[in-house]
Amino acid sequence: MEVLRAESEWQRAGAYSVRIQGMNRQHHISLREEFDEHDGEGTKYIVLLDDGYPVATCRFYETSPETVTIGRVVVLPDYRGNGLGRHVIREAEKWIRELKYREIEIESRTEAIRFYEKLGYRIVDDTIVKSGVFACVRMNKML
Repeated sequence: MEVLRAESEWQRAGAYSVRIQGMNRQHHISLREEFDEHDGEGTKYIVLLDDGYPVATCRFYETSPETVTIGRVVVLPDYRGNGLGRHVIREAEKWIRELKYREIEIESRTEAIRFYEKLGYRIVDDTIVKSGVFACVRMNKML
C-alpha cells in the first residue's frame, strides 16, 4: 500500500475519488454536502493507493496554531476490514507531528467511537451533534 501526502490538485483528486465512491454513492450524500469550505488549498490529504488506485483517505486542516481537525476518513467498501482506516489515521498523525501541531480534533460518527478510542482519542463532549446524515461526537488526542 503506497501512502500519498496529497497537497496538489492532481493528488487531491485521489482523495475526492474515494470520498465520492465511499460516501456520495454509498450514503447518498450530495456532492455539495460532501465537499465544503475545508477542501482545497491549505488542507492536507492522506491517500492510500493500492497499485496506484486510491482506496482510502482522510483530510486535516488547521483550526488554531496548535490544533488540526481530521475528517472525511473514508475507506472504499471493498477494502474495509483490512486496517486501512487505522493506517490512514496513523499516516495523518505522523504528518501532523512533523508539522508540530499538539492536538487533533475529530467529529466521530457515533458508531466509530470505539475505533478512535483504540487509536488514543477521547470524547471531549458527549453531546451528539448532527453532521449531515450522521450522528457525531467531538473527540480529541493530544500529541
